[in-house]
Amino acid sequence: MRSWLRTCAVAAGALLTFGGVSGAYGQARDWPNRPVRLIVPFPPGGTVDPLARLLASRLSPALGQQFVVDNRPGGSGSIGTGIAAKATPDGYTFVFVFDTHAVNPSLIALPFDTAKDLAPVMLVGTSPMAIVTNAGKPYRSFTDVVNAAKAKPGTLTYGSIGAGSLGHLTMTLLEEAGGFKGIHVPYKGGGPLTVDVLAGHVETGIGSVALVTPHVKGGRLRALAATGNTRSPALPDVPALSEQGFPGFSALAWWGIFAPAHTPKPVLDRFHAELVKALNIPEVRKQLTEQLGMDLQASDPPALQKFLLAEMERWAKVVQKHNIRAE
Repeated sequence: MRSWLRTCAVAAGALLTFGGVSGAYGQARDWPNRPVRLIVPFPPGGTVDPLARLLASRLSPALGQQFVVDNRPGGSGSIGTGIAAKATPDGYTFVFVFDTHAVNPSLIALPFDTAKDLAPVMLVGTSPMAIVTNAGKPYRSFTDVVNAAKAKPGTLTYGSIGAGSLGHLTMTLLEEAGGFKGIHVPYKGGGPLTVDVLAGHVETGIGSVALVTPHVKGGRLRALAATGNTRSPALPDVPALSEQGFPGFSALAWWGIFAPAHTPKPVLDRFHAELVKALNIPEVRKQLTEQLGMDLQASDPPALQKFLLAEMERWAKVVQKHNIRAE
């Protein structure tokens, strides 16, 4: 009798498992059957918003439903990301994050678990940042900046898009490695930072390649270094920090896509496949690489999760060691 009951239980479990898997795959076949929300946790402009809108314009006709960009700015991206983390995991909400996603857990009391409450979809791309100065300043390389800071400690200013931003943390690492000290000037975003660097109100600034490249090419800013361990294709004449006394140094901006945890894997797989198709369209690749200065990755989900955890660990150490606080 007990043997028979165990057999029935196993059979019932198998039926439930098969039914669950079958239902999930059926859901993937039917997905999407209504509009899909793409949360951008930043205001229009910047680099995340145009990425989301570009991909939405390709996904909508490919899948026959509207992919709607929903800007939810605030908290260095944490507000919109929190909305995504708490959304129903049915494949109708995704969030596009920026590099602040890996730093926020060390700086902000978040109402969600960055590593557990979101399912990775794709690391879309990475890009070095650029360290720039007003074209009228005397600096011709980042080595010149380091020498000037050493000659007059505590006088050279550098701007970033905010306290605890990736630019701020990168410069903190460079100060430690290079044995110099500057004065950090935080700004509320790339626009105000760029305005003050252009005006010469701060000696140098650090921002995304996409942010500064138009002004570098226009001759108003001079790019002194790229923060990757190789040169940026968008600024091929600008030496990397690894060429200027910081061997192996690399700090990259990045863009990734996540879903609420427990979103059905078949849905995530289909969405990932469609994203790969969109990123392989020549015009899309050209726009992302030339206008946003992106090194396209189009990773699988495990690679994004591994990358995220490594970034979280790396920047948490910098935040803690140097007692960095968000504004």
